[in-house]
Amino acid sequence: MAPLRVLSFDIECAGRKGIFPEASVDPVIQIANVVTRYGEDKPFVRNVFCLDTCSLIVNTQIFEFEKEEKMLMAWRDFLEEVDPDVIIGYNIANFDFPYLLDRAKHLKVGRFPYWSRLKNVQSVAKDTNFSSKQMGNRDTKATNTNGRLQLDLLQLIQRDHQLRSYTLNSVCAHFLNEQKEDVHHTMITELFNGTPESRRRLAVYCLKDAYLPQRLMDKLMCLVNYTEMARVTGVPFNYLLSRGQQVKFISQLFRKALEQQLVIPNLRTDASDEQYEGATVIEPTRGYYDVPVATLDFASLYPSIIQAHNLCYTTLLNKNAVEKLGLEKEKDYIVTPNGDMFCTAKVRKGLLSQILEELLGARKRARKELAVETDTFRKAVLNGRQLALKISANSVYGITGATVGKLPCLAIASSTTSYGRQMIEKTRDEVQNRYTIANGYSHDAQVIYGDTDSVMVKFGPTDLAKAMELGQEAAEYVSSKFIKPIKLEFEKVYFPYLLINKKRYAGLYWTNTEKYDKMDSKGIETVRRDNCRMVQTVIETSLRMLLINRDVQGAQE
Repeated sequence: MAPLRVLSFDIECAGRKGIFPEASVDPVIQIANVVTRYGEDKPFVRNVFCLDTCSLIVNTQIFEFEKEEKMLMAWRDFLEEVDPDVIIGYNIANFDFPYLLDRAKHLKVGRFPYWSRLKNVQSVAKDTNFSSKQMGNRDTKATNTNGRLQLDLLQLIQRDHQLRSYTLNSVCAHFLNEQKEDVHHTMITELFNGTPESRRRLAVYCLKDAYLPQRLMDKLMCLVNYTEMARVTGVPFNYLLSRGQQVKFISQLFRKALEQQLVIPNLRTDASDEQYEGATVIEPTRGYYDVPVATLDFASLYPSIIQAHNLCYTTLLNKNAVEKLGLEKEKDYIVTPNGDMFCTAKVRKGLLSQILEELLGARKRARKELAVETDTFRKAVLNGRQLALKISANSVYGITGATVGKLPCLAIASSTTSYGRQMIEKTRDEVQNRYTIANGYSHDAQVIYGDTDSVMVKFGPTDLAKAMELGQEAAEYVSSKFIKPIKLEFEKVYFPYLLINKKRYAGLYWTNTEKYDKMDSKGIETVRRDNCRMVQTVIETSLRMLLINRDVQGAQE
C-alpha cells in the first residue's frame, strides 16, 4: 500500500439543553484533526481549531479564533494544505460533513465548501437511500470529496460487525479495550462557556474522538481489506460502503464477459414472488451429548456446486436447444435434480465457474502466503484479501436467486440448492452406512443434525482423539464420492454438545486434543442482540456450568 495521507477529524457543537444541534442555530466550537501516513503508528499532525481561548495540550497545536467564520475557513485551508487521500471519522457521513456545510451556508462563508481535489467543484451533501436484505433500509447522506476517499467507521462497523451498541464508546471498548474521555454531551456547552482550562478539557475530548477512528481503522485493517475488495471485484472504493453485494459481482461478470466478447442483457426485473426451495436441515436429535460430536463441513458449498456442475447463465439449456443441437444426455448436458438442463464443461465452460475458479484460486494463494508470512502488516493484508475473495465467491449464488436484482436466474439458484440438499442427505447416508458395528467399528455412527453445508456426527467413542481421527477419515471417504471440486472437510469437534433445536446449539469447540478453543453458541440468547443483558448473563453462566464445569445439576438450579 502507498503511504496515503489519512485525515481523521471530529467536530464539537455548542448545543442547547435537550435539543440535538441544529446548524442554523448552534455554532461549531472545535474541530480536532489527526493526520497519519498509512503504515506509520504515530500521527505527524495533531491539532485542534478552537473558538475562543484554550490552554495548551502536550504534543498538539492549538489554533484559537475569535470568530467562527474565520475558524471554518482556516480549517478548510488546512484541509487543502494537508491534501489528504483518505478522510475518516465516526459518523462523518451523516453528521460532521453535512453539519459543517450547513453551518458555513448559514454564516455565508462562500469559499468554505471546496473540499475536493477539483478546484472548482463544490462539496454538497445529498440524501441517499441504501437498502439490502443484509442491512435493511438506511437513509444516509453522501458528500462528494472528489479525489479523496471517505471511510466512515460507523457505517463500516455496522456493516461488518454485529455488536449490541454502535456508539464510539462501546465500539472502542469492544475492539481497543479503551474508551472516550469522560465528557458527557450535556456538559459541552458549559465547558465551552467556562475558562481556557475547561475548553482545554473539551479539546482533549474532541482530539481523542478524532484519534479513536484512526486507531480503529488500524486495528480492523479496514483500509487494506476494502482496497483489496475493490481490486478483486473491480468496483470504485466508495461503492463498497454505499452499495450492496450485487454491484461487485456484476462488475466481475462484465470483466469476464468483455474478455469473451459476450453481451450481458439489461433486464428490467420487477420484484417477483417466485420462490424456490432452499437448503435442507436434517431434523435434529435434541439433547445434551457428553461424547465428542464431529462436524463435517463442505468447503464453499454453493460455489463448488456451481463449478462441479457447470451451472451458468451461458450454459442453461431448454428442450428446444437440446433437440436443435442434437445434444446427448450426461455426455453433452446434465439434468439437475429439479429438472433444469445445463451443458457440460466440454461443450462450453460457464462464466460463473471461471469467475469462481479465479476467486477461489486467488484465495488459496492468499492463504498459502498467509501461512508463511511473518510480518504482521502483510499478514493482515493477506487475511483481508482472502476474506474479500471468500465473500465474493459466496455471493455468486445469492445473486442468481435474488429476485429483486440485475440478473436473477432461478434455474441456477434452485439447481444449486437442490444439489446441496442431495449432498447433505448423501453424506448422512454414507456416514451412517459405513460406520456401523457390523463393519467392525466400536459404535453405530449417528448423524444428529445437519444444516445447509454441515453435518454433526456422533461416532460413539468417548475419546476425543479417536473422534477426530474418525471425523478426518469420514470426510475423506465422503469427498471421494463427489465430483471435484466438491470437498467435505473435518474441522472441529464439539464436546460436550447441547443441541436445543434447528440453528440453536452450543458446545465446547475443539480443534486439537490439548485444550478447547472456545465456547461456541449459535442462535442462543448469548449471541442474539434482541434481548436484555440479564438474559444473556443468566444463559451464559448456565452454559459455562453445563459445558465447561460439566455440572448438569448446578446449571438446572
